[in-house]
Order: sequence, then structure tokens, then C-alpha cells
Amino acid sequence: MTADCLTGLPPVVSARTRLLVLGSFPGVASLQAQQYYAHPRNQFWPILGAIWGVDLMAMPYAGRLQVLLERGVGLWDIHASCRRVGSLDQAIEDAEPNELAALRPLAPRLHWVAHNGGESARARRAVEALGWAGRRLPSTSPANASWSFDRKLLAWRTAFVEAGLV
Repeated sequence: MTADCLTGLPPVVSARTRLLVLGSFPGVASLQAQQYYAHPRNQFWPILGAIWGVDLMAMPYAGRLQVLLERGVGLWDIHASCRRVGSLDQAIEDAEPNELAALRPLAPRLHWVAHNGGESARARRAVEALGWAGRRLPSTSPANASWSFDRKLLAWRTAFVEAGLV
């Protein structure tokens, strides 16, 4: 069975963005909701909430995005489109990359890229070619069950401290 071509979400950035969280491609729940990290077991929002001491999960999605943008964090994915059945990165086929350089005029203060998992980290050379520092972080996906919440939180907190966002 051939999967339909899927289109990702637009970038969430502003002139204040200093760190971009770069995922792979939205999962099924995120595409259906048209929201980044919409799967209820994805630990992205709880991790950022714990880093900043803010209950992001209690906020509507627009409020979460506002908190990120106010704190200098943006969101996007490495792939603009792909074919995939399900939500696993391993199932991604025929991926087309997002044009990362297009973020320069939108986010002129961008210096750091936090790769949310291994699929995103494969784009590390492209990120570094743009002059941005890239760091691979453990995926917040529920598929990354080998890392505990606390272990993921420590890795993410360390990166956010280094980027001056805590």
C-alpha cells in the first residue's frame, strides 16, 4: 500500500527566536490537530513546562506558542512533506526538506537548533552550514520509551541553559 503525500506544519518563529526546536515530521495526531506535538503522550510540552516552571499543558495551543515565542523558542520540522503510514520516523519515505534558510529573515537572532531526535539530527550539516549551532536531544516522542521523562528533561534543560533560555 502506498501512503498519500503528507504536508507538514508551517514554522513557528518570530524576530525574537534564538533557538529552533527542529523535529522530523508531525505525527498523525499533530497533523489532524494542526498543532505541533499534539499526541497526548508526547513529552515536549511537559518538558518545556518543567524547564520554565509553567503549566503549558493547561494552556490552549495558541497560549503555548505565545510562551515559546516570548522566550525565544521556535518550532519547525526538517521535512516539509513525505509519505508515511503511521507516525514513526522509520516509516518516512520520499521526504522533501524544508528550506531552513528561509527562516533567516523571519528569525534573524536564531543561533541554536535543538534537534528533537535522530531523524532531525541527520540534517545537522545543513544546520551548521547556515551558521547555527546544532545539538541532538532525545526525542520527546512516546516511541522513545528507553529514556525516562527525568533523563529527557535533564538533557533538554542543559541545552536550554547553554542557549541562555532558562
